[in-house]
Amino acid sequence: MIVRRLADIRGTDCHVKTPEWESVRLLLARDGMGFSFHITTFPAGSAMLMHYTNHLEAVYCISGSGRLFERDSGLEHAIEPGTLYALNAHDRHRLEAHTELVLACVFNPPLVGQETHDASGSYPRMGDGP
Repeated sequence: MIVRRLADIRGTDCHVKTPEWESVRLLLARDGMGFSFHITTFPAGSAMLMHYTNHLEAVYCISGSGRLFERDSGLEHAIEPGTLYALNAHDRHRLEAHTELVLACVFNPPLVGQETHDASGSYPRMGDGP
């Protein structure tokens, strides 16, 4: 059994910060679960283009408000507490945070730890297991 507290992960090598977002990675590939689980925060006013070519992702909004843009279809979606979106087809998307957005994110295959987005908005595929 794995039991972790968000507060205990902050400030460790599992807490990744960039100028655009921060991610507290509670489960990673080394945990052997087959997915990784993160709490990711986007500051108010931020916007980011993403395109996960190597991963599938599901995102659940815990708090805040924003807007999700499907870059290929042009569809837009309000993001608010209780909203889930799943990037089940390596969807190109843009996320805007109107207020601070706190999101629970699941990645498959799991991230290994310190990944950040490349120029295309993707994470590299760095490994799947412990």
